[in-house]
Amino acid sequence: MTPDTDTPLVTVTSLAKSYGPRRVLDGVSLTIRRSETVALLGPSGGGKSTLLRSMNALSPWDSGEIQVGPHRMSATSDRQTNAAVARQVRLLLGMVFQDFQLFPHLSALDNVSEAPRRVLDVPLNEARKRAQELLDRVGMSAHVNSYPHQLSGGQKQRVAIARALAMRPQGLLCDEITSALDPELKHEVLEVLEALKRDGMTLVVVTHEIGFARRVADRVVVLAGGRIVEEGPPASVLDAPQSVRTQQFLRRVMN
Repeated sequence: MTPDTDTPLVTVTSLAKSYGPRRVLDGVSLTIRRSETVALLGPSGGGKSTLLRSMNALSPWDSGEIQVGPHRMSATSDRQTNAAVARQVRLLLGMVFQDFQLFPHLSALDNVSEAPRRVLDVPLNEARKRAQELLDRVGMSAHVNSYPHQLSGGQKQRVAIARALAMRPQGLLCDEITSALDPELKHEVLEVLEALKRDGMTLVVVTHEIGFARRVADRVVVLAGGRIVEEGPPASVLDAPQSVRTQQFLRRVMN
């Protein structure tokens, strides 16, 4: 599906964040359009995960603001206001983590149906039916009654994606969700993301999978030292990078 380039889902403006003397985000501004797939690349410690967690209101920041749909969060807003807005933001943006964060005592089906029941008051039968459909969508229909300890890493990650989709978000934020998986399992998870892209889901993916970024992303954004050092179409950024820092990063990950 062609991205709707005129309609932003997420707008980040001059975002700054420090941990003590260390500047993790240094005035980052970024717009994510609806139905767009953005690959966030860059060296470890460059601020990618912090940026993603800030978009989902999981990490506070020092200055700047983030708007998700109609909801605006600012470093200067009081805690109660930001908390109320954060709840609305998380309904629009699902988050998938590197370490799955599944509930170990719940089956795959219950992991996926729990949040709609608890947060959206979806009736049990309806929530479980939707969970079954989503698990089928990510290729996990044969494992609906399996518990996390019975699943491979790739299977756990697909359950985690289904769980995020159960809240019917407009976009997914994926934080290095294949980095702990072996190549075959990575392929299983990336295929799910490719299918979501075809369905028009907005995706922001922190990844070191250069082939995936080249093949699937509409735009590549390189973050290093807390700043965006380069962004553009995959062919431009990956094949003819202008920034010296991007060139250094690509040499290291592609050799």
